[in-house]
Amino acid sequence: MSSETKYIFVTGGVASSLGKGIISASLGKLLQARGYSVTIQKFDPYLNVDPGTMNPYEHGECYVTDDGAETDLDLGHYERFLNVPTSQSNNVTTGRIYYNVIKNEREGHYLGKTVQVIPHITDEIKNNFYKVAEKGNYDIVITEIGGCVGDIEALPFLEAVRQAKLELGSQRAMNIHLTLVPYLSAAGELKTKPTQHSVKQLQEAGIQPDVLVCRTEHPIDSGMRKKLSLFCNVQLEAVIESRDAETIYDVPLLMRKEKLDEIVMKKFALPMDKEPDLSKWKHFLGKLKNPTTDVKIVVVGKYVELQDAYKSIAESFVHAGAMNEAKVSVEWLKAELLVDTENLEKYLGEADGILVAPGFGERGMEGKINACSFAREHKIPFFGICLGMQASVIAFARDVVGLKDANSSEMEPETKNPVIDLMEEQKTIKQMGGTMRLGAYPCKLKKGTLAHKIYGKSEVSERHRHRWEFNNNYIEAFEKAGMLASGINPETGLVEIVEIEDHPFYVGAQFHPELKSTVENPQPIFVSFIKAAIENKK
Repeated sequence: MSSETKYIFVTGGVASSLGKGIISASLGKLLQARGYSVTIQKFDPYLNVDPGTMNPYEHGECYVTDDGAETDLDLGHYERFLNVPTSQSNNVTTGRIYYNVIKNEREGHYLGKTVQVIPHITDEIKNNFYKVAEKGNYDIVITEIGGCVGDIEALPFLEAVRQAKLELGSQRAMNIHLTLVPYLSAAGELKTKPTQHSVKQLQEAGIQPDVLVCRTEHPIDSGMRKKLSLFCNVQLEAVIESRDAETIYDVPLLMRKEKLDEIVMKKFALPMDKEPDLSKWKHFLGKLKNPTTDVKIVVVGKYVELQDAYKSIAESFVHAGAMNEAKVSVEWLKAELLVDTENLEKYLGEADGILVAPGFGERGMEGKINACSFAREHKIPFFGICLGMQASVIAFARDVVGLKDANSSEMEPETKNPVIDLMEEQKTIKQMGGTMRLGAYPCKLKKGTLAHKIYGKSEVSERHRHRWEFNNNYIEAFEKAGMLASGINPETGLVEIVEIEDHPFYVGAQFHPELKSTVENPQPIFVSFIKAAIENKK
């Protein structure tokens, strides 16, 4: 680790889902806007090695990095805010820590010592705190500790934070503690006691917070700030209010107003001779909050009850909407509702655009296929991602190519026309975790196609997470019938993008374009899709 890198540890108390990820990303953005190189990492206390094998209802979407790591969805926030790619080093779980320590023990690295939580587990956690700085040469590393203070599984992480703060010293390490200040409507007042208890638990773990960020629905007055400062042993100016915001993209400006970045810089004795440059961010917010039109996009998916399952898609619509000066109203629709074709007009008839979302397994698949057919037949702008792209291929094979029994071998292993089939290198794999086609791969775009026009260049790189692919044995029949393979992986010949020529906008992507959309660089397919939806509405 660099002897100059500063470390900020973000912990949470009282309740989960208070927004540690957004606070971390917002602080990172403010420090980056002052000219510092910043990265953010997330430590998750669960025993899974990564979230790759988890159902999205368990933990929201699984975010994939360029280097093929399956990670927590908070890494998506980090990338969207900082516009800097993350990697495997930016997300570590208890499972990975124990996996590494046990592997080292089996290989004899501990020279016959008794392997224990302290020092071996905590040393491994600390090594991972520092590793990301070694790789990227960052000025500031923000480390978010998942879960809550008081959780049994969080204890080794808190102990590692305590040790790291001791080793690094107060000029190089600090703790920001995020808590809830609840409002009791019966009493008509905010209550500080849960925050006091949370800080007490943190102090029992040997950590004194340097900054207290209080999530609240109502303003915290000066009297309450003094009370929190006194009882939590935190300087008055370091008691920060974090109110519910209209959009997560307001949070950096709200944190700037509360001087969070100045408190951090003062703590680290960093020069404060210039203001943060947030002009691009404010420009984006201006467009986001002043739309000149609106469009309705129906997203057909399997996990629509939990919007975090499609977090990156939802945020990509925000970015693309701002780019088009349009308010994008998203209607999340359960794919099973469309299995009955009589429901198609009812649920999709008013859509300005239809997106068929990614997923795994056959539940709701026929509904997705029906949505693809409906969008094609009614000339509604359509965008299919991963399984959504595969559904569009199956729909086209059945409706246009004339292969009535066409299917994916994932849904029907014995199908006679597997237009979507298991990738060759996937056929021998038995272990589920981390074995899909993962991470960024190149894609060559055919000149003269819509895909080439969208990107404005002939080669791009996009991130993948799949096992099945377009079966190239059918490519000739498809192209003859009017569905083009407009994006191809130059090394494997894998079909990356399909499109229909005789349609206002009909694009399917085997990759996950939503994973690369950021505030400063909205994803081109999303931008073009929203533009087509606006035209369709007219």
